[in-house]
Amino acid sequence: MTEIQVWEYIVKWGLAQNPKLPSDPTSYSKNEFKVLKNTLQQFIPLIRFQNLTSREFFKKVLPYEEILPKELYISLLDHFTVNDIKRIESLTIKSKNIDSKIISFQHVELISKWIDRLGSKDKLTSSYKFVLLYRDTRDGSDGMFDRFRNFHEICDNKSRTLTIIKLKDSEEIIGGYNPIKWKSDDSHGITKDSFIFSLSNDNFILSRVRNDKRAIFNGLCYGPSFGDRDLYLCKTLGGELKLVCRQKSYEKQIRETDATFLEFEVFQIMLD
Repeated sequence: MTEIQVWEYIVKWGLAQNPKLPSDPTSYSKNEFKVLKNTLQQFIPLIRFQNLTSREFFKKVLPYEEILPKELYISLLDHFTVNDIKRIESLTIKSKNIDSKIISFQHVELISKWIDRLGSKDKLTSSYKFVLLYRDTRDGSDGMFDRFRNFHEICDNKSRTLTIIKLKDSEEIIGGYNPIKWKSDDSHGITKDSFIFSLSNDNFILSRVRNDKRAIFNGLCYGPSFGDRDLYLCKTLGGELKLVCRQKSYEKQIRETDATFLEFEVFQIMLD
């Protein structure tokens, strides 16, 4: 049994001893808090509140602050507030460490939230390392028909990868997240957790997969590719490195026109 479960059962027991008390502490009077405090006072010192998460404390314990001894309440408030601030600062510092010529740590924080299905204004809940696997200007091959051979040699069978693409004559950044393994068998990878996106100044378009059966395309002659040309990297017969964007397997079209790309990087995302 976790410590938060211990707390919840003790509160439940206290309410059972006083059936006239409301179940919602936000509606308690001072006298009702006093009744519950008298019932539970012998148990409260036995609970290891420090083992709770900040979220558990603020959501499950703080509404009952009136039944906690004053010194204990002040100590716990200080503990969880300071720890929460340190945790957020730690996540921010760690996210700055990325070997990229395209994205900054602010982009890393936003993408980390998308991976955890959080909103852009939500607090980070996980700390990720973005480990550079492939940089096209460093690792790419030059052949016409095997242009993306090195990408597949390096990144195939790697899961939880992020592709970041720099376009020619544009500040816009294009990218996609693939939680499953890349392959080279011209198959479609199945996943419900992939997404593609575009970033431009303070604006972004986030598009999550709609047809999970065709979330990823494992084309031998293509770079990292998502959906049915929702985001494809290819090389034209004229030798141009081309980004193709359509809207088929994903919720939104992230770019209205195709473009030439100058660089792309692939990172493996690991829990820090």
